[in-house]
Amino acid sequence: MKKFFRILLWTLVAAVFIGTFVYLYLNSKQKDIVYELVNPSTETIERTTVLTGKIEPRDEIEIKPQISGIINEVMVEAGDHVNAGDIIAKIKVIPEENQLSSAENRVKIAQISLEEAQKTYERTKALYDKKFESREKYESDEAAWRRSKEELAQAQDQLAIVRDGVSSSNAQGSNTLVRSTVTGIVLEVPVKVGTSVIQANTFNDGTTIAKVADMTDLIFKGKIDETEVDLISEGMNVKIAVGAVNGSNYEAVIEKIAPMATEDNGTNTFEVKAALTSQELSKLRAGYSANATVILEKADSVLAVPERVVEYTGDSAFVYVLTSEQPKQQFNKMPITTGITDGINVEIKNNGIDIDSRLRGYQQN
Repeated sequence: MKKFFRILLWTLVAAVFIGTFVYLYLNSKQKDIVYELVNPSTETIERTTVLTGKIEPRDEIEIKPQISGIINEVMVEAGDHVNAGDIIAKIKVIPEENQLSSAENRVKIAQISLEEAQKTYERTKALYDKKFESREKYESDEAAWRRSKEELAQAQDQLAIVRDGVSSSNAQGSNTLVRSTVTGIVLEVPVKVGTSVIQANTFNDGTTIAKVADMTDLIFKGKIDETEVDLISEGMNVKIAVGAVNGSNYEAVIEKIAPMATEDNGTNTFEVKAALTSQELSKLRAGYSANATVILEKADSVLAVPERVVEYTGDSAFVYVLTSEQPKQQFNKMPITTGITDGINVEIKNNGIDIDSRLRGYQQN
């Protein structure tokens, strides 16, 4: 019995040894490499670049007051349509004490002058009627009386403007009525009732009451890298994709390229403006993020191959053309001249490759 188990043990050891040897031998044999085959095709290849930016109205107007004071009433809100001349807000004037006092004193002086001129005129008129005074004296005193009346009216009007901000002679044109200077959509109203506002002057830009823009005249404003700026020019067509509008593909034309670069995270970029020419702009809002696709180069109906089958060595490019499939694949390394590429397909310019050629692609397992 012991002899039987001993023979069995040695048999198992020999089987394991032989199996391991066979396994290692089979795995050490080099397998034939099989490559995916690719056929050249006729394609239209476009080299594009994408500019990131946003949608803006061409002209965004800030409406500012012509007088300082406190907002008494706001007549519009964001999204409203206004015409040039429409009232946007009303301002309550808080007069300065010095100006108010000066205006009141001017009224008092004008009243005294008027009373004096009126008495002189009445006395001269009485004497003139009795033929005791000359016509020249009468007309001079009458003119002085009329001037005094106008000076009093002017002083009272100035007092009304200082005190109330409203001219008694032209209440409709008062500076307390803030009006839109353009026709468009109200984009923003950064003030509310009770807000103190100041007029624009040499030392201050003034308080913005509202921002108004024509939303039918929109532009795309984006940036392009300095390595590609020489490939675009004014007048080129672009396609605008707005992230907030699904499936959007608005047409636009480049109308301005900045002459000077700006540094953006260590990279020099140039600002580009493109005017949207599409008719349907109702879905667009100011400030939408957008991407503009610009066609830098285009080749129509050219021979092309997938760029993954091209091998680059220095300034040279090669492809491997199938010469035999049996008993195993054999290829001929052929130099080619490439044209433009879109990152997927590349143009082949020379005639060494035809449409029926079969090229080596990826290795298949």
